[in-house]
Amino acid sequence: MPPARSPLPGDRDVDVAIVGAGYTGLWTAYYLKTLQPDLRVAVLERRFAGFGASGRNGGWLTNSVTGGRAQYGREGGARQQAAMNATVDEVIRVADAEGIDAGIRKGGELNIARTPAQLARLRAFAADEQSWPHTDLELWDAAATDAHVRVAGALGGVWHPHCARIHPARLARGLAAAVERLGVPIYEDTAVSAIEPGRAVTAHGTVRAASVIRATEGFTPDLRGQHRTWLPMNSSMIVTAPLPAEFWDAVGWSGAATLGDLAHVYMYAQRTADDRIAFGGRGVPYRYGSRVDSDGATPQRTVAALTRLLHAFFPDAAATPIDHAWSGVLGVPRDWSATVGYDRRTGLGWAGGYVGTGVATTNLAGRTLADLVLGRASDLVDLPWVGRRARRWEVEPLRWLAVQAIYGAYHLADAHEARPGRPATSPVARVADWVSGRGH
Repeated sequence: MPPARSPLPGDRDVDVAIVGAGYTGLWTAYYLKTLQPDLRVAVLERRFAGFGASGRNGGWLTNSVTGGRAQYGREGGARQQAAMNATVDEVIRVADAEGIDAGIRKGGELNIARTPAQLARLRAFAADEQSWPHTDLELWDAAATDAHVRVAGALGGVWHPHCARIHPARLARGLAAAVERLGVPIYEDTAVSAIEPGRAVTAHGTVRAASVIRATEGFTPDLRGQHRTWLPMNSSMIVTAPLPAEFWDAVGWSGAATLGDLAHVYMYAQRTADDRIAFGGRGVPYRYGSRVDSDGATPQRTVAALTRLLHAFFPDAAATPIDHAWSGVLGVPRDWSATVGYDRRTGLGWAGGYVGTGVATTNLAGRTLADLVLGRASDLVDLPWVGRRARRWEVEPLRWLAVQAIYGAYHLADAHEARPGRPATSPVARVADWVSGRGH
C-alpha cells in the first residue's frame, strides 16, 4: 500500500471538486486536466484512492454495456457498444502512456455453459449478440471451448476479443499517481457528508467549486439525500497461491481470456500475471439499510462457497491453497443501468451504477464528464446513457426482503438446473429477473 495522503487541510476554492477517488473520479480528473491544464481540480476521498470497488474488482476490462444495449434502441445501442469497445483500448493506451504496470493483457472474454439450461441461454445470448454490430462474438462448441480453457463439464462457450485482464489495485494506484503528476491534489481520509450546488462539505472544511462531481458508486447511500439512489451490493473474490506449470498445461489456459459462466448467480475469473486464479462471485449480496462494507472482510462461508465452485471448475486446483479473499461494494440502480450526467444549472454531475461492469465504463464516464463540464460538443455527450435517471429503490424492509428473495431464487434456480433432465431456464429465475428489474 502506498503512503497515505493528507486530509483536506481546510476550506478550498477550486473549479471542479470530485467526490470519490475510485476509477470514476480519477479518470474524470485525468481528462479534465489533460483537456484544460489550468483547471483547478481537487479529489476528495474518505479512505484512500482505490479503496472501494476500483481496487477490489475481478479485473475485467471489458466492453459490457451495463443494463444492455436494447434499452437504447438499435442506433443508440450500436453507438454505445462501439464506444465501449473503443474504451477498452483507451484504458490500455493511457496505462502504457503513463507507465502504469497493471498487468494488462488483452485476451478477450470467454463465458461458458456447464448445464443444458445454461447452454440454451448461451446459444440465445449468442444469437442476440451476433444480431448487433460491434459485438464480434463467436459461439464455440465444447471442443472449441476446451481448446482454449478446459473447465470441467463445459458444454460450450462464447468469446469476444474486447476484454483485457488487469490488476485492479495497480491500475487505481497508477492512475492516482498520474492524476497527481498533472497537478491534482487527492485528499484522503476526507469524508464528504453532503454534495450541494457549489460545494462539497466535509468535517475538515468545505470545498467550493463551480462543478461538483459525485463519483461514489456503492458508497453513494452514505451521502445526504442519496440513501435510495443506488443499492450497495457486495461482491467477493478469492485468489489461489501460484499454480505450477503442469496445472496450466493441463487446463490449457495459456491466453489471457477472462472467464465467466451463464449461471444465474454467476462467477468471474482470470489467470493473473503471476499465475494465480482470481475467482469471484456474489457472497452476502446486501446488508440491511444499505449499510456498506467498510474493510473488505469476506465471510468464511463465502470463501468456502467460492472455493467449492473453483474446484468444480478446475479439480486439479484443489490441492492449491487460497492465499487471499476480499469483498467490494458496487452500485446498483433500480433499472440496473449505468448513467452519467451533468446539470449545467446547478453544476452537479454524477456517474456510476455500473453493477460490476465498471472497470472500462468508468473511463467512458470520466471522458464524458470532462466534456460535459467543459461544455465540449463531442460524440460522447450524445451517447444514450447520458442524463438517464432511474427511480429510487424501495424503502426498508422491502429493499432487504426483495434482494434476499431475488438471490435466494437465483441460487434455487441454479440448483434446479444442475439436475439431470433440466434443459430450460428455471421459471423461478424468470420471476426473479422480473422482480429485480433485470427482466426488462
